[in-house]
Amino acid sequence: MTFVEGFVILWDMSKLRIALIGLGHLGARHLKVLNELPEEAQLVAVCDLKEDSARALAKQYNVPFVKDYQELAGKIDCASLCVPTTSHFELAQFFLSHNIHTFIEKPMTSDLKQADTLNKIAQEKKLKLQVGHVERFNSAFISVERFLHTPLFIECHRLNLFPNRSLDIGVVMDLMIHDIDIILGLVKSPIKNIDAIGANILTPLEDIANARITFENGCICNLTASRVSDEVVRKIRIFQPDTYISLDYVKQEAFIYRKHDNQILKHSLPIEREEPLKQELKHFLECVRDDKTPIVSGKEGRDALAVALEITEQISHKSVYAKQ
Repeated sequence: MTFVEGFVILWDMSKLRIALIGLGHLGARHLKVLNELPEEAQLVAVCDLKEDSARALAKQYNVPFVKDYQELAGKIDCASLCVPTTSHFELAQFFLSHNIHTFIEKPMTSDLKQADTLNKIAQEKKLKLQVGHVERFNSAFISVERFLHTPLFIECHRLNLFPNRSLDIGVVMDLMIHDIDIILGLVKSPIKNIDAIGANILTPLEDIANARITFENGCICNLTASRVSDEVVRKIRIFQPDTYISLDYVKQEAFIYRKHDNQILKHSLPIEREEPLKQELKHFLECVRDDKTPIVSGKEGRDALAVALEITEQISHKSVYAKQ
């Protein structure tokens, strides 16, 4: 039995108790998905600073609303954090310090010192800390993993319409970091060099960015991200000695090209399309329940953050920014 702001929650002891912190655009999606996972966990509370809109959503899903996240200490097993990046560290530190497994949306934190602190707490308390790099759970990406062995060149394009949200961070932390996480997982080699450039168009931060990452094993990755595009594009192309793989995250489609008798043959890979966010949150809950290490743990989240920060730093020094 759990008590939340005057509510008495009858808790099924066989299920994990989870709370959702943050009910903005992404938080609302988390709320919908968690509501579809009753067998995995019981959503016992939601919390957001914008009380009126948050209470309306809470009522829609018949979930108690909490004004202060600190009220949840000792009442939940897990927390899903969908708050602005500037609040990630404060909230994650609180929940981890109170022995609560924590899922935190990307980017993990604002700086590496904060990320290291969270990883240390999670390790010392033997807690699960997962970072929300959702493309790892995209059905198209999962379908091509078994074909990936020696990437030589990787090209990523991630273009989006202007979001009018997440404007506390630039496009590198908002969009490109997804592809950074993917390539770090694919290329098993230290980074040799990073060369990046970008520009702001509509905000004081970079809205367009390009980075060329060279790894010590010779693999080269070219990443482009924009949040001022007139179309949504999320694609990756991976070139290997014997194959070329093309993947579309939006359509959840993947094709593999192979040389055969001086011809290039194209094959479509069979894909069972699933909601990536649902698979991601299910994975987090399974890791908590079965004591497994998350695919994107605090370590992977920290690694992607380190590269994103380097790219952002280079852009801030090289780019010619438009007047605001």
